[in-house]
Amino acid sequence: MRMPEPPIGKVVRMYQKGKTWYHVTAGRNRIWTPLSEDKQEALILWAQVEAQSAQGAPDSLANVVQRYMREVMPKKAARTRKDNEAEVPNLLRAFGAMRVGDIQPFHVRRYMDARGEQAPVRANREKALLSHIFNKAREWGYTNAANPCQGVRGFREAGRSRYVQDHEFKAVKRAAKPVIADAMDLAYLTAQRPADLLKMRWSDIYRGALHVRQNKTGALLSIEVSGDLADVLERIKLRRGQEIGEWLLQREDGQPLSYPGLFKGFEKARKAAGVFFQFRDIRAKAATDLGDLAHAQQLLGHSKRDMTEHYVRSRQGVHVAPLRLR
Repeated sequence: MRMPEPPIGKVVRMYQKGKTWYHVTAGRNRIWTPLSEDKQEALILWAQVEAQSAQGAPDSLANVVQRYMREVMPKKAARTRKDNEAEVPNLLRAFGAMRVGDIQPFHVRRYMDARGEQAPVRANREKALLSHIFNKAREWGYTNAANPCQGVRGFREAGRSRYVQDHEFKAVKRAAKPVIADAMDLAYLTAQRPADLLKMRWSDIYRGALHVRQNKTGALLSIEVSGDLADVLERIKLRRGQEIGEWLLQREDGQPLSYPGLFKGFEKARKAAGVFFQFRDIRAKAATDLGDLAHAQQLLGHSKRDMTEHYVRSRQGVHVAPLRLR
């Protein structure tokens, strides 16, 4: 079985010339096939070319992956698609030419061990994707074999326990451009994920609430527009004046703030402030600062209370009272 190689940046048979990424065949007479200037789009097209060269049997994993990318991938959230698009090439290199029903747990274990040496977390994510692809293969009738990922243990991941102190949050916000500061405030006051923040529109505000359909869970929230949240929204309106557009978080040209724009701006601000935490830690800070698990669970959109308890406890620990002097 072919073992996976490092992803993006070191993908075999994929090179950048100028601004364009190309698929390049092996051998003496190499054929350069243009893919795209966008790396993520190029990876999808690269995977399709690799799948065609590794097709073999109609029930090869490469063929299943092609159908998966065509029918399943478009329905996923943007961030999930982006992650999966980077994971697919590794799976194709390792399993693409194999008949899907021939993949055994020991193949998956060998793959995990090879990937785990360099990227254990990515190995876990790639196994999860392989498992979902295999389940779809069963649904589509390519195989009736048991899922080879079942029973194959992943690598232990240390959950994040970073709690952002108030002075750290304020320091980064002071160093940030206005739209990044707006994003930080909205993230804290609504406790929503970046993807849900970036899609917020002014039209989502009606009947005194900001309505959010969470990308990841599908949960629908109606967040009351009052207090500090109302003040932040009013601040955004006043700063933009006549240039206010469709999006709560938008660039100066009226276009919505993008993922790269958000994270590059935030990275620049936290470096300038000399404070280092991730943007996603703001959501955890919000849940922890609430001090009310039931309220935090509703705002986070968690389906189970124990999810919220773990989320909060990992950052504040278990709150206990001290002993009394005799």
